Amino acid sequence: MSKAVSPSKVAAALTELWSPRVVGEVDDAYIKVAKVQGSLTWHSHDHEDELFLVLMGRLRIEMEADTVELGEGEMFIVPKGVRHNPVAEEECQLLLIERKSTRHTGTVATERTRTLAEQLRPV
Repeated sequence: MSKAVSPSKVAAALTELWSPRVVGEVDDAYIKVAKVQGSLTWHSHDHEDELFLVLMGRLRIEMEADTVELGEGEMFIVPKGVRHNPVAEEECQLLLIERKSTRHTGTVATERTRTLAEQLRPV
């Protein structure tokens, strides 16, 4: 049975920062939401692009060659292979679209890194 999902409501209900949750899938991609604040870590995804859409708040995506500032309703796609570090000075809610093969923080492991099993947990 199908049901409608409100990414904003799911993101708002999250209690863990930097712990994305899968809310849907389209072909070979997961649709995820996350609540973030502070800095994640510098990392890259060698074979996957990553789409960030700000649902609430502001997000800065630092890259070695540039920095992108996103406000509510704005999105940015980090191309595969580009080292980046998402940063939110205040609480921010995100919708992410990533291929199912995308590892949360690429080959970098920190205390904020989440496995796919953790991301698939119910909210």
